[in-house]
Amino acid sequence: QVQLVESGGGLVQTGGSLSLSCVASGRTFSIHAVGWFRQAPGKEREFVGAVNWRYGSPNYADSVKGRFTLLRDNAKNTVYLHMNRLKPEDTAVYYCAVVTPEGGPGYNFWGQGTQVTVSS
Repeated sequence: QVQLVESGGGLVQTGGSLSLSCVASGRTFSIHAVGWFRQAPGKEREFVGAVNWRYGSPNYADSVKGRFTLLRDNAKNTVYLHMNRLKPEDTAVYYCAVVTPEGGPGYNFWGQGTQVTVSS
């Protein structure tokens, strides 16, 4: 199994920046990809971005492209989500998740989430 812990959430004004961290532990050698998702109150969880654990190559949802950046630090088993030019609609609980071969299809291990609130 893989354990994930997110941190870095908080309150920020519109146009501001925040950086989230996702630290993995356990069977980290089995990670294929790390993704970030978010869920706002009353809304379904949505994909934010993902990065291949070995090769990088991040991809992003259109709603955050050009504002958010994914970086991985394999030595620290950490993936960062740098968020710039934040908007009120970015307010949500942000989760990281991983794809591993033994966990079944899709993202099979999830963190507990961290709250991001963007004030207008």
